[in-house]
Amino acid sequence: MAVSTDFAPPFRLIAPYFIFGILFYIGSILYLFEINVSNLSHFFPNTLSFIHIFLLGFVMMIIFGAMAQLVPVVLEVGHFAIDLYYIIYPLLTIGTLLMGYGFVSSPILLPFGGLIVLIAMGIFLFETLMTIQKVKKLNFVMKTVLIANIFLFCGLIFGIIMALGYGGIIVVNIEKYLIFHLFLTFFGYVGVTIMGMSLVLLPMFWLSHGFSWKSIEYSLYSFILSVIAITLYIIFSSNLLLFIGYALIIISVVLYLNQILIIYKTRVRKENDIYFKSIFFSYISLFIALLLGISFLILQNEKLLLLFGWILLFGYIGNIITGHLYKIVPFLVWYQRFSPLIGKQKVPMLADMVPKLGATYQFYFTVFGLLLSSFAIGFGNNELFYTGVSFLLIGGVFMFKNLLFMINFK
Repeated sequence: MAVSTDFAPPFRLIAPYFIFGILFYIGSILYLFEINVSNLSHFFPNTLSFIHIFLLGFVMMIIFGAMAQLVPVVLEVGHFAIDLYYIIYPLLTIGTLLMGYGFVSSPILLPFGGLIVLIAMGIFLFETLMTIQKVKKLNFVMKTVLIANIFLFCGLIFGIIMALGYGGIIVVNIEKYLIFHLFLTFFGYVGVTIMGMSLVLLPMFWLSHGFSWKSIEYSLYSFILSVIAITLYIIFSSNLLLFIGYALIIISVVLYLNQILIIYKTRVRKENDIYFKSIFFSYISLFIALLLGISFLILQNEKLLLLFGWILLFGYIGNIITGHLYKIVPFLVWYQRFSPLIGKQKVPMLADMVPKLGATYQFYFTVFGLLLSSFAIGFGNNELFYTGVSFLLIGGVFMFKNLLFMINFK
């Protein structure tokens, strides 16, 4: 996949997304000290508040910043209206805080927070789609971006309906809408976006080439069919359709993991740096989460569902995002700050811009914290859980320190 930096936006536009994203990551970890794992449910207000702070404030914020950079680079066209990105992250920040607070203290704030998030994401969707329409022919990666954004739009609509129901303004079946909202926003947008962007970033950073794309294509088709099945389940309330939707999701993840294995086997760059360790651990976590998800569907044990979500969030999503920041941020800073100096004076290598010791501390504190907290959730042990969360928090602080080091590297 060829990419060009000619259409990349200025880094000062991207940096706030990464900074705010990691601050929300730390904030979501701090919030975990308010959660009691001895008596925990995915429907509890504290759980819902944490999930939305993590996904909206951390995951979506980082993805939006990365997409601001990657979409024009991959498409090789300029943004339709790049200045719109200056108002997306403030709106997303306000909306996330209102929703996080609304779940635990004031449900009436949920529709307002949801509306602000909808506006922020609506601006992002509009700008992205208008940028995409400037291209005459879409490649496979950009098709995934287009499909992911369609999923996001639909998921937002259901999210607003749920927020109105949770706030007592309208009467809706929240549990049924939750399934569709989760599929569209988390699996649909986040999952498909990571699926598509990994086909750009992994081959680029690992120097992989000459591999087949069939697995990822079939993975995407399986996922689209799963969303259709879940949509029909919402309409017809058929458990068979729900089962088909879950089965297709499992097939999609297996095919995606197979594609990653193919890329790994064809890589030229063999170094086991912090990027490789983070990505390797993230995919191990995804595989474990897949097994837990299948076990939950068979046994219907909520502990398995909680562990599935926990490992998916902090093991897979958290590590794949932070791992890529160690590649993306140094490259963006180097391109803006040092590329004009080539041939005039000595410039640093990209590897020089990563704080190796700090990155190592961040990785191992995060991994150890995830392992401890996962066992704690399984056994319902609060003391062990808070110990694990403490390690996660230290890892998050190191990540923020490392991010500032890379941004301010001179």
